[in-house]
Amino acid sequence: MMPDGSQRDLFDVPDDLVYLNTANMSPLLRSVRDAGERAVARRAAPWRITADDWFSDVERLRELYARVLGADADGVALVPATSYGLAVAAKNLTAQPGERVIVLDDEYPSNYYTWQRFCERTGATLDVVAREPGQSWAGAVLERIDEGTRVVAVPNVHWTNGSRLDLVAVAGAARRIGAAFVVDASQSLGAMPLDVLALEPDFVVAVGYKWLLGPLGLGCLYVSPRHRDGEPLEENWINRAGSEDFAALVDYTDDYRPGARRFDVGQRTSFGLVPMAIAAAEQLLEWTVDGIAARLAVVTGEIAERAASLGFTVAPPEQRGPHMLGIDVPRELAPALGRSLEERNVVVSVRGKAIRIAPHLHTTPDDVDRFVDALAAAAG
Repeated sequence: MMPDGSQRDLFDVPDDLVYLNTANMSPLLRSVRDAGERAVARRAAPWRITADDWFSDVERLRELYARVLGADADGVALVPATSYGLAVAAKNLTAQPGERVIVLDDEYPSNYYTWQRFCERTGATLDVVAREPGQSWAGAVLERIDEGTRVVAVPNVHWTNGSRLDLVAVAGAARRIGAAFVVDASQSLGAMPLDVLALEPDFVVAVGYKWLLGPLGLGCLYVSPRHRDGEPLEENWINRAGSEDFAALVDYTDDYRPGARRFDVGQRTSFGLVPMAIAAAEQLLEWTVDGIAARLAVVTGEIAERAASLGFTVAPPEQRGPHMLGIDVPRELAPALGRSLEERNVVVSVRGKAIRIAPHLHTTPDDVDRFVDALAAAAG
């Protein structure tokens, strides 16, 4: 296990700043920023870019994301946003009037609006699941899954406060009735272990700029083998079979490149973004996701204990992810509390009625002390 803050020098975080907002956007690793600067310089000289360069780095990134997902590289598509990946899923699933699509209460907007539109198109009903006091998210979802459920679209942790959902239990229930299982892992991939081969989801999507520590505009979509012959959102040249032969692009073909590559976004070969994402994924895999989760569980555990000692309500460890923590406050007071922390150079997010705490390996014991002191002062 890595000691507190031992990796801070690898991040470009000022010494006087307490940054606990990785769930909004991760600070860039110095190696990722350097990779981006080199990439921009390379892009400035396009005569040095070969035909092979349109494919080689992309395939390297696909392999790295597959390792983070616990998947095969053929099952990974490169997408620009959560909404894009969810739109791919919705386009390749069906439902009938009277069937239901399950999402969580206060869900991230992309995972709500996508399925709202899906229901409008298919005649299905959007089933928004809330928790009873003391109930787990998995318990609430499992109560609602029945033969009328067509799609279960859930995260690994709730985006507002890091509360955990048992994906194994929910995946099993969805499989037993033949419902599609879609996971938004944007707030967990890279900070919580995920094994898609064990879960057997239909789709898993994650953005790259949060816990994958990469740039905006590039993330990943896992596609189950049962959907890999589906219909992409767009028809772009590079996803067709034989596209590496530029001279033959006028010889149109109905065939796609193998696996989930047909779902790649157009211009997936971003000569600026892809090298940055590669550098980030390589560092994640060097640390290991298990190692990151274990380290962050110590940090969030200490913050939770000390926040509770100040009279704040936090979920017990078994009900939250290792990397995120929601401190409950009255909703009408949350924005002012967040601003007060920011005035003390402590950066967090306010989501709903939670002060959302999201550290990473740059977080030091001094950061924790400064946050707790600022929280106590802000609460008055």
